[in-house]
Amino acid sequence: MSASAYVPAGADLETLRKAASECRGCDLYRHATQIVFGAGPGDARVVMIGEQPGDREDVVGHPFVGPAGRLLNRALVEAGIDRSMVYLTNAVKHFKFEERGKRRIHQQPGRTEIVACRPWLEAELSVVRPELVVCLGAVAAQTVFGPSFRVTRQRGEVIALEDYRAVATVHPSAILRAPDREAAYEEFIADLRTVRTAME
Repeated sequence: MSASAYVPAGADLETLRKAASECRGCDLYRHATQIVFGAGPGDARVVMIGEQPGDREDVVGHPFVGPAGRLLNRALVEAGIDRSMVYLTNAVKHFKFEERGKRRIHQQPGRTEIVACRPWLEAELSVVRPELVVCLGAVAAQTVFGPSFRVTRQRGEVIALEDYRAVATVHPSAILRAPDREAAYEEFIADLRTVRTAME
């Protein structure tokens, strides 16, 4: 299973977004409310990639609009990065969850789902052509750098790839779950300042 059959060749972002709503490349579409495609300027210098939409993103249809998104917004301001100049997306475009009573609890996407959805991310990157890609969390980092990449070992390190430079850090949701949230947030800000410096 793969999204590749659904990705139109040579499409712009709006065409990709419309095509993605019909994607059946993996089974996640069966239970999610809708696909959550990337958002932001089509000529953004920076693309930030998360793992997958959360509960709020699934309902609203936009990336990073829940608690993790609010934390990211705050961190971007503190690091001196203008969010309106950043294209935000996810490695996996549908919300994967487990129902517990009335709550939908986030589940990490599996390797099959990540690989199946990768053609959408590749298509977004080929249109936006960013200078820098920021991977937020392990799923995004392994999608960009490969399955052996470890954020714990290489976070904050700017790495030159074939078409762009890339850097990995934690996902904002990991900060919300951290035992020492303040320390985790400061480390995150330090990584984002590295991103800002790389953009200069």
